[in-house]
Amino acid sequence: MREQYRSTPLLESDLAPTPMDQFAHWFKDVAASGLHEPNAMVVSTATPEGRPSSRTVLLKQHDDRGFVFFTNYTSRKGTEIDANPYVSLLFPWHPLARQVIVTGMAARIGRDETAAYFRTRPHGSQLGAWASDQSAPIASREALLRHYEELAARYPQDEQVPVPPQWGGYRVTPRTVEFWQGNANRLHDRLRYVSDESDGSVWRVERLCP
Repeated sequence: MREQYRSTPLLESDLAPTPMDQFAHWFKDVAASGLHEPNAMVVSTATPEGRPSSRTVLLKQHDDRGFVFFTNYTSRKGTEIDANPYVSLLFPWHPLARQVIVTGMAARIGRDETAAYFRTRPHGSQLGAWASDQSAPIASREALLRHYEELAARYPQDEQVPVPPQWGGYRVTPRTVEFWQGNANRLHDRLRYVSDESDGSVWRVERLCP
């Protein structure tokens, strides 16, 4: 299975001064294209021994500080991040022949920030955060649904659901951000921002061979 990419080349002169500005520009384009769930990203983590795992989650915020997603802190990704904060993010925007690849460090966001986001979630999703002990074995789907119904009875639609203490956000502070643009004959453009400062105050751009 092959596809010949036909895209406009990505040049250094096209890039914004910072990777987060460039990401915002591309993300706007992807969202306008009608791509389903453009904020879906693959989050890769690893144990301290270097054993990796990956899963798709939804990006919920991006700004100059980095990329934010939410999860159960006791899930596999949560426990791996707490033990080894180095992570990778991949945005696979295949219909536009684009990818963004991020490497950096993840850290928990503040509880106030987590609570503010939790209040924006639909009532059912709030209950779901309580019902699922994410990544832990469970006897059956019926057991999961039974737990959910118990929570729904305890917190009906008109009652505020408390924020689960084991649930919250992570912010990934990038150290490298690569913008990949597919082109014909596998001569893809790969431009990577690299920060030599821990606070991301200075960025340089390097071109990688496809």
